Amino acid sequence: MKLDLFKWEKPAWIASSLLVLISIIAMVISWVQFQAPFKPGLDFVGGTRLQLQLECASKNNCPAAIDVAKVQNILNGVGLGNSSVQVIEDYTLSIRQQTLDVEQRETVQKALNEGIGKFDPETIQIDTVGPTVGKALFRSGVLALVISLLGIIIYLTIRFQLDYAVFAIVALLYDALITMGAFAIFGLLGGVEVDSLFLVALLTIIGFSVNDTVVIYDRVRETLERHPDWDINHVVDDAVNQTLTRSINTSLTTSLPLVAIFLFGGDSLKFFALALIIGFASGVYSSIFMATTLWAWWRKRRSPRSPKGEVVAEV
Repeated sequence: MKLDLFKWEKPAWIASSLLVLISIIAMVISWVQFQAPFKPGLDFVGGTRLQLQLECASKNNCPAAIDVAKVQNILNGVGLGNSSVQVIEDYTLSIRQQTLDVEQRETVQKALNEGIGKFDPETIQIDTVGPTVGKALFRSGVLALVISLLGIIIYLTIRFQLDYAVFAIVALLYDALITMGAFAIFGLLGGVEVDSLFLVALLTIIGFSVNDTVVIYDRVRETLERHPDWDINHVVDDAVNQTLTRSINTSLTTSLPLVAIFLFGGDSLKFFALALIIGFASGVYSSIFMATTLWAWWRKRRSPRSPKGEVVAEV
């Protein structure tokens, strides 16, 4: 497989800029609506989540899917109209409220049984997180992201040079931004909430993406050592094509289990897998079309030219 990298340089930069712009707009809209760049889950804002499944779901004889508007009317009737309501796979209901004590939960369950249909008591799940714990989880997650980025900068600066590290971080931030933008859109359109697993997914995406970028940078450095008189574009193009098959194969073999988890796994891991799928795909793209082409653009601007007009690059 042969890729003419710099033929696609400008279209890739334009497409990347548009995706970044869409992601930022989605997160701004989400901030206005949820006071966060994406719809925060129970882990971050605290409160109680009550999840119930219709009894008929296990028998596959439910007459119709749960109507969110009808559920909201029932909750209005018991004084919980400000609750967040989500229907999962037609017959499972998720209700989130800042606080729900035992008496309120029993009242809600009784009202739903009477107004919607019989819910299976064995499927009831109740999760409660205090607001202080939620804020602490969010701060810890953000701190972990910052520390990981600083560690990557230090590592790449020592192993290569500072400009390698800078453009690797640009690619990593792009991957994180695209993933966050996607989930901001999912939250606005589908009510998808982000929990602590999402921060774990971002850390995993960063690790995967930097690994791919380091492999390409290694080939760039080796090629520069063997052919110091080559044009920068030729060096980068050759390095990318040497690692292209490896990058695609690694991404596919990693994503296939994630697709299986997304399609057939439980609800708790479904969107974790989706975040990784989006981030891994973005990581392969950014390693090839951003980290390398931006580095080549920078080196051409700062490196002197040989008498033949070729860019003489530093290793």
